[in-house]
Amino acid sequence: MTRDRSFGEVLKAVFPLLDGDDLTSCMVVSRQWRDIAKDEYFWKCICAKRWPSICKRPPPTLSYHKLYQTFSKPAPPQPLLPPQISFEDLEFYIDLWSEQQLIFSEAISGPNLQNGIKNRPRDISEIITAHLDDPDYKMIMQVEPSFTIPLGQHITVSVLAARRDTNKMACILNKALNNDNIMDVFGIEIDFCDAASSEDEVLWLLDMLDWK
Repeated sequence: MTRDRSFGEVLKAVFPLLDGDDLTSCMVVSRQWRDIAKDEYFWKCICAKRWPSICKRPPPTLSYHKLYQTFSKPAPPQPLLPPQISFEDLEFYIDLWSEQQLIFSEAISGPNLQNGIKNRPRDISEIITAHLDDPDYKMIMQVEPSFTIPLGQHITVSVLAARRDTNKMACILNKALNNDNIMDVFGIEIDFCDAASSEDEVLWLLDMLDWK
């Protein structure tokens, strides 16, 4: 009995030095280890290191052990439900102005906006070539004939979308920008960057637009 008590005192001295993962592992060694390791003091210290702000105001209901178990690891990604719309339901209206002159205007069906670039110019840069060859999902289409935007021109881009299933429209982009380079345009791409990297993710974002 005295030996168990002494060993318990050793564990109480060692456990505060462990991180949360190691202390969690200790809880499955034996009943004695579990009973000592579940002491809220140890978990309060661990949580205070992970989230110092909780020292300013204690969390409302969760124990510190439960707090660590619940929030210390990133949540696994949840699979998306099937989107409520499809590209067959969508029409995109793309207009580009250079200064006050309209240089591109087209109504494009959803499927056509995924056709990609089939006839690439021979003199495109390695960066653009690498982007086009990247297997990531893209909403991109060929522009024929291609056109050039002169250096220093003020560019305005408007992209509207229409839904055939609801007869509503939404604005995707309405932006003005300065062109610091000569731009030879042979394709149009709608890119949601890191917000969407698959067809389903893009459709979910489009479904969340302010349709009117």
